[in-house]
Amino acid sequence: MDAVCAGLLAEVRAFRQRYPEVRYVDLISLDIPGHFYGKRYPVDMLEKVAAGSALKLPQNCVLLGVQGGLFKIGDYCFNDGDPDAVRRLVPGTLKPVTWEVQPLGQMLITSDGTEKPIEFEPREVLAQVLNRLARKGIHPVVAFELEFYLFDKKLRDGLPQFPRDDLTDDADDQPNMHIERLSRFAPVLDEMVEATRAQGIDATVITAELGPGQFEINFGHLDDGLRAADWAALFCRSTRGVALKHGYRASFMAKPYLQHPGSGMHMHVSLYDAAGNNLLAANQQQPLRHAVAGCLELLPHSMPIFAPNQNAMRRLGGTVNTATKASWGFEDRDACLRIPESDEKNLRIEYRLAGADANPYLVLAAILVGLEHGLASAKEPIAPLNEDRNSGIGFPTEMFEAVRAMQHQPQLREGLGSEFVDVYCENKRQDHLAFMQEISAREYRWYL
Repeated sequence: MDAVCAGLLAEVRAFRQRYPEVRYVDLISLDIPGHFYGKRYPVDMLEKVAAGSALKLPQNCVLLGVQGGLFKIGDYCFNDGDPDAVRRLVPGTLKPVTWEVQPLGQMLITSDGTEKPIEFEPREVLAQVLNRLARKGIHPVVAFELEFYLFDKKLRDGLPQFPRDDLTDDADDQPNMHIERLSRFAPVLDEMVEATRAQGIDATVITAELGPGQFEINFGHLDDGLRAADWAALFCRSTRGVALKHGYRASFMAKPYLQHPGSGMHMHVSLYDAAGNNLLAANQQQPLRHAVAGCLELLPHSMPIFAPNQNAMRRLGGTVNTATKASWGFEDRDACLRIPESDEKNLRIEYRLAGADANPYLVLAAILVGLEHGLASAKEPIAPLNEDRNSGIGFPTEMFEAVRAMQHQPQLREGLGSEFVDVYCENKRQDHLAFMQEISAREYRWYL
């Protein structure tokens, strides 16, 4: 038995000893739209997988649309025989599920690191980017921030209702950032943080955001980009589960209310060499400017990743702290790329454009490709917003246009993989076509 299997087997046995009541473990992985798929394994069978038995799932699970359907993408799905693909257990991710009625565990699985990884699996895409950067001596440090809304558990005529707190039974219908809102919703928020930490995630600051029922939870900085994206994905799963347990519905939908701020996925990224020196801070921060220029150049071509659906496109522009152009600035929350005030050791870029419902593996991969491209091309960026409030580069806000902009962009095809770009763009195009195949009541009111 090799060292990896020995370590996994020890992890499973330690888990069983600590949680003897757990009989099943969910083995889960994120698909292209950002949903978890997988299998529920008896925990004794998990020991066999950890010891080296094959773990296979259909390859095309990764290609599922937002509603779970399969689209014809090249020869995938309908002309390939729906083959299985090998997955592996991700060490260190076997944790208890604390929000379900029955005792349960969960563990991440992935095709990256197997003999034949799935080229378009989001975690594999990010792994390839990180491996390439490591070979160049570039080591990212990453921290996610995720905003979300709480709603009442029940919809009314298909529409969300404001959440009511346990203390006063009043609806949280006023947008504000008052600290008292954290107290009003303390039972559910506290358990969300506890469930997050039970997954091994370093949850830190909790903020009551501007929207009614809107909150943000931040995570600690990590020098492991895959683990940082794992944290973001697992946080979404546990947060939804805890909310339902408390009679709420938690959603990372990017723009649930037209009249209130949307929810974003903000990401802090800094780059270091093997000795721990901040690469962005060298030469009077000239690499920082190059990195910004690269990100801004690729941003308009990466929109299907940052805003992966019609609702996410609605979030862009017209509301507080949401950019309308590809822009940057120092301590400026209206910019896509904000440079927070910090010392040289912690100099970083805060990338603020992505919606909260974007796929965290792909968002980080696209950002890193932009940084990589900027450092290599060494171009100067456009003026920051601090110097020119009108500075910026336009980006598409309609899905078909965004897909066309992404599909043939050479740096993205090289940096993310041409097979992934083709598969992803066709998945987004097909999803959007499916979304458009419904006539709304408003359409009849306007045109009948």
